[in-house]
Amino acid sequence: MAYELAQVNIGRMRGRLDSPVMRDFMDGLAVVNAAAEAADGFVWRLVDGEGDGATGFRFWGDEWLIVNMSVWTGPEALRAYVYGTVHRPYLRRRREWFEHLQEAVTCLWWVPAGERPTVQDAEKRLTLLREKGPTPEAFTLKAEFTQPKA
Repeated sequence: MAYELAQVNIGRMRGRLDSPVMRDFMDGLAVVNAAAEAADGFVWRLVDGEGDGATGFRFWGDEWLIVNMSVWTGPEALRAYVYGTVHRPYLRRRREWFEHLQEAVTCLWWVPAGERPTVQDAEKRLTLLREKGPTPEAFTLKAEFTQPKA
């Protein structure tokens, strides 16, 4: 069986999506998402049907948590995008738009190829990472686990 890498990333917004503090983030969303979709190794991303992103989803029922989810061919492809020329400037500015949280905000896990994770799947995986640290079921780019054996 083949596997793909699912990722979730959450952020606690410093203001409402239509507020001045979030303006540059929202203005850049289409460019960042287009770069992801064009990146080598990109498979899928969560969208809500209300524009270019997934801003309509809530994580753990919290209206201040914004969620990003995607699936990639593997950690190398995800890493290349995250630290690439289009996404990296936004990554550097994240504290302008999102509060610094002590707990993990990013989680990775392997899914069977073709499977698309739900927000509920991501909530469970991020909770697991926060409770147990990196495991084969929930890990990070800094503490990654290889895909399951077929």
